[in-house]
Amino acid sequence: MSTNVPALVGTALDDVITPCLVIDLDAFERNIQRMARYIDKQGLRLRAHAKTHKSANIALLQIASGAVGVCCQKVSEAEALVNGGVRDVLVSNQVVNPRMIERLAALARQARVLVCVDDLHNIDAIDAAALRYGSRIEVLVEIDVGAGRCGVEPGEAAVPLARRIAGSECLRFAGLQAYQGKAQHVRDYAERKAAIDTAISRVSGTVERLREEGLDCDIVAGAGTGTYRFEGGSHVYNELQCGSYVFMDADYGRIRMEDGRAIDEFEHSLFIYTTVMSKTKAEKAICDAGLKAQSVDSGVAVVYGRDDIEYIGASDEHGVISDPDNRLRLGEKLRLVPGHCDPTVNIYDWFVGVRNGRVECLWPVTARGMSL
Repeated sequence: MSTNVPALVGTALDDVITPCLVIDLDAFERNIQRMARYIDKQGLRLRAHAKTHKSANIALLQIASGAVGVCCQKVSEAEALVNGGVRDVLVSNQVVNPRMIERLAALARQARVLVCVDDLHNIDAIDAAALRYGSRIEVLVEIDVGAGRCGVEPGEAAVPLARRIAGSECLRFAGLQAYQGKAQHVRDYAERKAAIDTAISRVSGTVERLREEGLDCDIVAGAGTGTYRFEGGSHVYNELQCGSYVFMDADYGRIRMEDGRAIDEFEHSLFIYTTVMSKTKAEKAICDAGLKAQSVDSGVAVVYGRDDIEYIGASDEHGVISDPDNRLRLGEKLRLVPGHCDPTVNIYDWFVGVRNGRVECLWPVTARGMSL
């Protein structure tokens, strides 16, 4: 990693080596503070999702601004973040591989560790590992509230799982994981709200059913950047798991608020910084940010701050930019908003933090490639 540094602190932005990830620190900090103010006003908890940035530096900044901890999706991500100083991590996913369960139990000796389950045998395996390591793990029952992915059906199906956790020797029943991932990028406001209203109803019924069994949910978790105000105002969810709000990618820029305008409460702060590497044709330019510089599952990157040019395609190492008025010049630098920030970040070693046209900080992508 140390041999692939795109800039040094103090470098002028124009001199940063591309392609690389640049963070506009002013916009980034405003995003963190806006979410912090919302959480504080609503009396909620924020457990920011670190799969967006995979960075211990960013996680610690979020915690310093009021987040109770972070989420991640893999045990290896959790290990990297704990080693980077984070002391409260939820693996918001199932961990079933025996070796990874062992690593989870070992990690719980260093930090507060939580995990999600949707299977009775998995609960037993985690409890046995925690016993061997002398650790204590907090466990959320995951219910499927519409994403069609992991989780048991809401309601009665959650009861035996919660009972098993509560009766375990080294586990603690902490509550519910209820994330409606499919709803996050639904463009239409009314459709997005309807999906979350359904989820809220299912979660509320499950919380009540567990309460009838004497099983209280300290944590009712879920929500993302696209829907957090719905869950946050529900009086059912108490812990939000927003992640992309710190960066805001192009796909989030396409969803709409109630009045039809694009969502605008958070700013684009993460950019793929790129250079025009070839300009032999009047109507287009070639830049150095191609497929290996971005994830295109949500579409190719969007040129930031320009309506006279358009990023229109990519091959492995080249990006094609439509330039109908022949304005771009060889060596010119551009900022691109990635289509999907999470998998794009996982391509890079470093974030280059920029303020007032100069590099202020370099943050490693701490958990880059951590997929176990």
